Amino acid sequence: MSTPFDFLEPLSRLQDKIDELRQLSETSGVDVSREVASLEAKLTAESERLFASLTPWQRVQLARHPLRPQTSDYLAHACQEVVPLAGDRLFGNDEAIVCALATWDGIRCLVVGQQKGKDVHERRRCNFGMPHPEGYRKALLKMRLAERFALPVVCLINTPGAFPGIEAEERGQSIAIAENIREMAALRVPIVVAVIGEGGSGGALGIGVGDRLLMLQNSYFSVISPEGCAAILWKDGAMREVAAERLGLTAEVLQRLGIVDEVVPEPPGGAHRRPQAMAEILRAAVARHLRELLALPLDALLERRYRKLRAIGSVIEPPAASA
Repeated sequence: MSTPFDFLEPLSRLQDKIDELRQLSETSGVDVSREVASLEAKLTAESERLFASLTPWQRVQLARHPLRPQTSDYLAHACQEVVPLAGDRLFGNDEAIVCALATWDGIRCLVVGQQKGKDVHERRRCNFGMPHPEGYRKALLKMRLAERFALPVVCLINTPGAFPGIEAEERGQSIAIAENIREMAALRVPIVVAVIGEGGSGGALGIGVGDRLLMLQNSYFSVISPEGCAAILWKDGAMREVAAERLGLTAEVLQRLGIVDEVVPEPPGGAHRRPQAMAEILRAAVARHLRELLALPLDALLERRYRKLRAIGSVIEPPAASA
């Protein structure tokens, strides 16, 4: 039976051979370093070839890979002095959004990120990364705390979308997201946003407004999922690959449109193969942007943010009707 990751099978076979040789060396003492080096070079070359020609739909699949590093991984490998913060002081603590005070490459900041969960139990607790309104209210409450203490904010986006259930609507899902967008646009501290996996619709925008927007090479950012777009436009979920192409949801396309400020490269084979290496790459990229933003006067920072947000999209006026 085919899987969403069949296109990665050649890389998996090479990696399995490398692992087998290393295990053989450990158990028998046979020197296989030359063979391992040859296979690793072949794996690197094959990864570069494969990842240079990925389709938008394949990038969507990589963004959803279950082994892709999540917010908890970046807190563990890119941050120090992590102090978790919980609750919205109104309803409860939504585990789909993680908040923590942390030191990011020597910079004290607030980290807000979406968490899908690693195993079945955590995924259920995190609602598979689909936040409820209390998650967005928690995020805003902690961002206001960061503003009070002049701490920059780092937001890590990884959600298929906000939870659309009846209970979420009853508790004000749309209002919570709208208030976050409004308040983040005027928050008086630097904000760096990074899409680390899925960036789905308003669920992503609820923590996605800032001074700089970064996207990992194999992430996506879109108003709707390819499956949802295909179902609406063509009444056929099988059109998802066409939808992914038409939506222009990849990092490179969004950078050309001026929405994304930097595409963060992933290690050979994708972030899911080397989570710690990916954390180091993102740590350096985010820290560079934070330092640039912290050097700006506050009024200049807010003016730049306003101009950046206003420049997204364009209005096409219809021609004036002739008399």
